Amino acid sequence: MKAKEIIARRVALEFKDGDVVNLGFGIPNASADYIPEGVNVILQAENGALRFGETPTKDNYNANLANSGGAPITLLPGAALFDLQTSFAIIRGGHVDATVLGALEVSQDGSIANWIIPGKFAPGMGGAMDLLVGAKRVIGAIQHTTADGESKLLKECTLPLSAKGVLDLVITELAVFGFKDGKFLLKELAPGVTLEEVLEKTAGEVIVSEDLKTMPI
Repeated sequence: MKAKEIIARRVALEFKDGDVVNLGFGIPNASADYIPEGVNVILQAENGALRFGETPTKDNYNANLANSGGAPITLLPGAALFDLQTSFAIIRGGHVDATVLGALEVSQDGSIANWIIPGKFAPGMGGAMDLLVGAKRVIGAIQHTTADGESKLLKECTLPLSAKGVLDLVITELAVFGFKDGKFLLKELAPGVTLEEVLEKTAGEVIVSEDLKTMPI
Protein backbone atom coordinates (compact mmCIF):
# COMPACT_ATOMS: atom_id res chain seq x y z
CA MET A 1 0.00 0.00 0.00
CA LYS A 2 1.38 3.42 -0.95
CA ALA A 3 2.17 6.02 1.70
CA LYS A 4 -0.60 8.41 0.71
CA GLU A 5 -3.22 5.66 0.78
CA ILE A 6 -2.09 4.52 4.24
CA ILE A 7 -2.49 8.06 5.55
CA ALA A 8 -5.88 8.60 3.89
CA ARG A 9 -7.26 5.30 5.20
CA ARG A 10 -6.14 6.04 8.75
CA VAL A 11 -7.47 9.61 8.62
CA ALA A 12 -10.93 8.31 7.68
CA LEU A 13 -11.09 6.30 10.91
CA GLU A 14 -11.00 9.54 12.93
CA PHE A 15 -14.45 10.64 11.76
CA LYS A 16 -17.51 10.04 13.92
CA ASP A 17 -21.12 9.73 12.85
CA GLY A 18 -22.63 13.18 12.32
CA ASP A 19 -19.32 15.06 12.22
CA VAL A 20 -19.04 18.11 9.98
CA VAL A 21 -15.59 17.69 8.41
CA ASN A 22 -13.50 19.90 6.14
CA LEU A 23 -10.80 18.19 4.09
CA GLY A 24 -7.82 19.98 2.61
CA PHE A 25 -6.67 19.12 -0.89
CA GLY A 26 -4.38 16.18 -1.59
CA ILE A 27 -4.16 13.38 0.97
CA PRO A 28 -6.93 14.79 3.20
CA ASN A 29 -9.43 14.83 0.33
CA ALA A 30 -8.55 11.23 -0.52
CA SER A 31 -9.76 10.14 2.92
CA ALA A 32 -13.36 10.75 1.79
CA ASP A 33 -13.12 7.54 -0.26
CA TYR A 34 -12.33 5.47 2.85
CA ILE A 35 -14.96 6.60 5.36
CA PRO A 36 -16.22 3.40 7.04
CA GLU A 37 -19.62 2.10 6.05
CA GLY A 38 -22.29 3.26 8.46
CA VAL A 39 -20.42 6.42 9.47
CA ASN A 40 -22.34 9.38 8.10
CA VAL A 41 -19.99 12.34 7.84
CA ILE A 42 -21.09 15.74 6.55
CA LEU A 43 -18.24 16.93 4.36
CA GLN A 44 -17.82 20.69 3.94
CA ALA A 45 -15.74 22.44 1.29
CA GLU A 46 -14.79 26.08 1.82
CA ASN A 47 -15.71 26.99 -1.75
CA GLY A 48 -19.33 26.41 -0.76
CA ALA A 49 -20.50 22.79 -0.56
CA LEU A 50 -21.97 20.77 2.27
CA ARG A 51 -22.67 17.02 2.30
CA PHE A 52 -20.69 15.65 -0.62
CA GLY A 53 -19.49 12.11 -1.11
CA GLU A 54 -16.98 9.94 -2.91
CA THR A 55 -14.95 10.87 -5.96
CA PRO A 56 -17.24 10.44 -8.99
CA THR A 57 -16.84 7.80 -11.65
CA LYS A 58 -17.14 8.51 -15.37
CA ASP A 59 -20.83 7.58 -15.08
CA ASN A 60 -21.75 10.26 -12.50
CA TYR A 61 -19.10 12.91 -13.17
CA ASN A 62 -20.27 16.54 -13.29
CA ALA A 63 -17.64 19.10 -14.30
CA ASN A 64 -19.58 21.84 -12.47
CA LEU A 65 -19.13 20.18 -9.07
CA ALA A 66 -15.72 20.47 -7.43
CA ASN A 67 -14.20 20.85 -3.99
CA SER A 68 -11.90 23.67 -2.92
CA GLY A 69 -8.91 21.93 -4.48
CA GLY A 70 -10.66 21.69 -7.85
CA ALA A 71 -11.19 17.93 -7.62
CA PRO A 72 -14.59 16.61 -8.78
CA ILE A 73 -17.15 15.61 -6.16
CA THR A 74 -20.54 13.95 -5.92
CA LEU A 75 -23.44 15.41 -3.96
CA LEU A 76 -25.41 13.33 -1.47
CA PRO A 77 -29.14 13.70 -0.69
CA GLY A 78 -29.64 16.87 1.35
CA ALA A 79 -26.53 18.57 -0.02
CA ALA A 80 -26.30 22.36 -0.09
CA LEU A 81 -24.35 24.77 -2.28
CA PHE A 82 -23.73 28.33 -1.11
CA ASP A 83 -21.46 31.34 -1.43
CA LEU A 84 -18.01 31.80 0.09
CA GLN A 85 -19.29 34.16 2.77
CA THR A 86 -21.70 31.54 4.11
CA SER A 87 -19.02 28.87 3.94
CA PHE A 88 -16.57 30.86 6.04
CA ALA A 89 -19.31 31.79 8.50
CA ILE A 90 -19.66 28.05 9.12
CA ILE A 91 -15.90 27.70 9.64
CA ARG A 92 -15.34 30.83 11.72
CA GLY A 93 -18.50 30.18 13.72
CA GLY A 94 -17.05 26.96 15.12
CA HIS A 95 -19.44 24.62 13.31
CA VAL A 96 -16.76 22.36 11.79
CA ASP A 97 -16.08 19.38 14.06
CA ALA A 98 -12.80 18.42 12.41
CA THR A 99 -10.49 19.61 9.68
CA VAL A 100 -7.74 17.59 8.03
CA LEU A 101 -4.91 19.49 6.37
CA GLY A 102 -1.67 18.60 4.68
CA ALA A 103 1.58 20.21 5.81
CA LEU A 104 5.11 21.02 4.79
CA GLU A 105 6.24 20.81 8.42
CA VAL A 106 4.76 20.23 11.86
CA SER A 107 6.43 20.80 15.21
CA GLN A 108 6.26 19.15 18.60
CA ASP A 109 4.24 22.01 20.10
CA GLY A 110 1.43 21.38 17.61
CA SER A 111 2.33 24.16 15.19
CA ILE A 112 1.93 23.71 11.44
CA ALA A 113 3.50 25.26 8.34
CA ASN A 114 1.59 24.43 5.18
CA TRP A 115 1.27 27.41 2.91
CA ILE A 116 4.58 28.70 1.53
CA ILE A 117 8.22 27.87 0.88
CA PRO A 118 10.14 31.19 0.90
CA GLY A 119 11.32 32.11 -2.57
CA LYS A 120 8.59 30.12 -4.28
CA PHE A 121 5.30 31.57 -5.50
CA ALA A 122 2.23 31.00 -3.35
CA PRO A 123 -1.14 32.64 -4.06
CA GLY A 124 -1.80 33.04 -0.34
CA MET A 125 -2.73 31.05 2.72
CA GLY A 126 -6.30 30.52 1.57
CA GLY A 127 -8.79 29.06 4.01
CA ALA A 128 -6.19 27.15 6.04
CA MET A 129 -5.78 29.85 8.68
CA ASP A 130 -9.54 29.99 9.28
CA LEU A 131 -9.83 26.21 9.51
CA LEU A 132 -6.86 25.86 11.84
CA VAL A 133 -8.35 28.21 14.42
CA GLY A 134 -12.06 27.65 13.69
CA ALA A 135 -12.39 23.86 13.66
CA LYS A 136 -12.97 22.02 16.92
CA ARG A 137 -10.34 19.41 16.04
CA VAL A 138 -7.32 19.75 13.75
CA ILE A 139 -5.59 16.75 12.16
CA GLY A 140 -2.38 16.97 10.15
CA ALA A 141 -2.05 14.43 7.33
CA ILE A 142 1.57 14.40 6.21
CA GLN A 143 4.20 12.12 4.74
CA HIS A 144 6.81 11.52 7.42
CA THR A 145 9.82 12.70 5.41
CA THR A 146 10.65 14.80 2.38
CA ALA A 147 11.76 13.29 -0.92
CA ASP A 148 15.32 13.78 0.37
CA GLY A 149 14.61 11.81 3.52
CA GLU A 150 14.47 14.82 5.86
CA SER A 151 11.97 14.64 8.68
CA LYS A 152 8.86 16.82 8.48
CA LEU A 153 8.18 16.33 12.21
CA LEU A 154 10.44 18.87 13.88
CA LYS A 155 11.27 20.46 17.21
CA GLU A 156 10.40 23.81 15.63
CA CYS A 157 9.06 24.60 12.17
CA THR A 158 11.57 26.34 9.93
CA LEU A 159 9.00 27.56 7.40
CA PRO A 160 6.47 30.39 7.96
CA LEU A 161 3.71 29.15 10.25
CA SER A 162 0.08 28.78 9.31
CA ALA A 163 -0.93 28.54 12.97
CA LYS A 164 0.81 27.91 16.29
CA GLY A 165 -0.06 25.11 18.69
CA VAL A 166 -3.32 24.07 17.02
CA LEU A 167 -2.78 20.44 16.01
CA ASP A 168 -4.55 17.68 17.92
CA LEU A 169 -3.25 14.74 15.89
CA VAL A 170 -0.66 14.03 13.19
CA ILE A 171 -1.03 11.01 10.92
CA THR A 172 1.81 9.82 8.71
CA GLU A 173 2.39 6.62 6.75
CA LEU A 174 4.55 5.40 9.65
CA ALA A 175 2.72 6.46 12.79
CA VAL A 176 0.03 8.43 14.59
CA PHE A 177 1.04 11.16 17.04
CA GLY A 178 -0.76 13.23 19.60
CA PHE A 179 0.91 15.85 21.78
CA LYS A 180 1.96 15.84 25.43
CA ASP A 181 4.11 18.22 27.48
CA GLY A 182 5.27 20.06 24.36
CA LYS A 183 6.43 16.88 22.63
CA PHE A 184 5.08 14.42 20.09
CA LEU A 185 3.17 11.57 21.74
CA LEU A 186 3.59 8.40 19.68
CA LYS A 187 0.27 6.54 19.83
CA GLU A 188 0.33 4.08 16.91
CA LEU A 189 2.81 2.37 14.61
CA ALA A 190 1.86 1.33 11.09
CA PRO A 191 1.97 -2.43 10.44
CA GLY A 192 5.55 -3.57 9.84
CA VAL A 193 7.07 -0.33 11.12
CA THR A 194 9.41 -0.45 14.09
CA LEU A 195 9.71 2.01 16.94
CA GLU A 196 13.37 2.53 16.07
CA GLU A 197 12.48 3.54 12.50
CA VAL A 198 9.95 6.12 13.65
CA LEU A 199 12.29 7.62 16.23
CA GLU A 200 15.09 7.79 13.66
CA LYS A 201 12.89 9.61 11.15
CA THR A 202 11.34 12.04 13.65
CA ALA A 203 13.44 15.14 14.34
CA GLY A 204 11.25 16.34 17.18
CA GLU A 205 11.23 14.95 20.72
CA VAL A 206 8.96 11.93 21.15
CA ILE A 207 7.17 10.46 24.15
CA VAL A 208 6.14 6.85 23.53
CA SER A 209 2.65 6.09 24.79
CA GLU A 210 2.36 3.36 27.41
CA ASP A 211 -0.58 2.13 25.31
CA LEU A 212 1.27 2.05 21.97
CA LYS A 213 -0.89 0.32 19.37
CA THR A 214 -0.69 -0.92 15.79
CA MET A 215 -2.31 1.45 13.31
CA PRO A 216 -5.62 0.07 12.00
CA ILE A 217 -5.77 0.52 8.22
